[in-house]
Amino acid sequence: MDDNEELLDDLEDEFSDESFEEPSGKSDKESAGESVKEEAQAEPAVIVMVDVVGVKFKRAGKIYSFDPSGIDFKMDDWVVVETARGMEVGQIAKTVFKVADSMVTKPLKPVVRKATPEDIDNAGKLEAKEAEALVECAGIVKKMELPMKLISAEYNLEGSHLTIFFGAEGRIDFRELVRELSHKLKARIEMRQVGPRDEAKLIGGYGRCGRPLCCATFLNEFNPVSIKMAKEQNLPLNPMKISGTCGRLLCCLGYEFEQYRDMKKEMLKNGENIQTSMGAAVVVGGNPLKGTVLLEVESGARIELPVSEVAPEKKEADKGQQQKKRKHAKGK
Repeated sequence: MDDNEELLDDLEDEFSDESFEEPSGKSDKESAGESVKEEAQAEPAVIVMVDVVGVKFKRAGKIYSFDPSGIDFKMDDWVVVETARGMEVGQIAKTVFKVADSMVTKPLKPVVRKATPEDIDNAGKLEAKEAEALVECAGIVKKMELPMKLISAEYNLEGSHLTIFFGAEGRIDFRELVRELSHKLKARIEMRQVGPRDEAKLIGGYGRCGRPLCCATFLNEFNPVSIKMAKEQNLPLNPMKISGTCGRLLCCLGYEFEQYRDMKKEMLKNGENIQTSMGAAVVVGGNPLKGTVLLEVESGARIELPVSEVAPEKKEADKGQQQKKRKHAKGK
């Protein structure tokens, strides 16, 4: 493992899903017989379906499910919904659809009404107050010398609940900060610590591609990203080249991962010896996008050929080897 791969170990998100089944002491036939009997005796489960509507609170925010309350919605309609933080203004991201009741997080909060022009105007005024609240909080943080980085602030529609997002290396004791800030702003204060990816999503910016960050424009949720995705796409394993502004692996590594994996199934493996019309050759590389393979012949020269031209030669060679094995086996 080179230095770059060691550095990438710190960047990679690790996900494991290990499970095991303890032996029951019964044969497979006995277990299968019991399961059949249980299925025959059990009554079919009744799946209860409920109507929900998808609402998001930010341009690329997560979509939450709410009870539509019998209201007819269209995409991008502004609505007022009841949340744990009070009333908030959101936007319809999914019109009414049905889901299993067991899949819904209880209790399912309702959509109160469609947002009025007054609601939209009030939300705009509160955005200005959020900037002022952040400045006020920054002054207290500096006075208390708290090791935290303030990112953004959000009021609910009533202005009675203020959520402040911040980043920090470890746990922060902000109880005194909350008390003083709550007294000054006359609102309930909630401090929420976020990670590097969420911090980049909240702040926004531009990626190395020159476009606005994916997480701030259209990614509703963060999907697992691993170093395997970079290796599969033959990307340089240099942390500076495959890391985003958040310091973690680029989210876009996962966009074409499955496509590359499927294309590589049709490619020949490096080091594989094959016979071609130019004689014996060894595979030294390939380009999945172009569908070509790089070969090195006995003379040392390298040639690039389409996989479709090389594959038939390989199949004939494999067929000849199989026939030799059969003859050898019959001889014994």
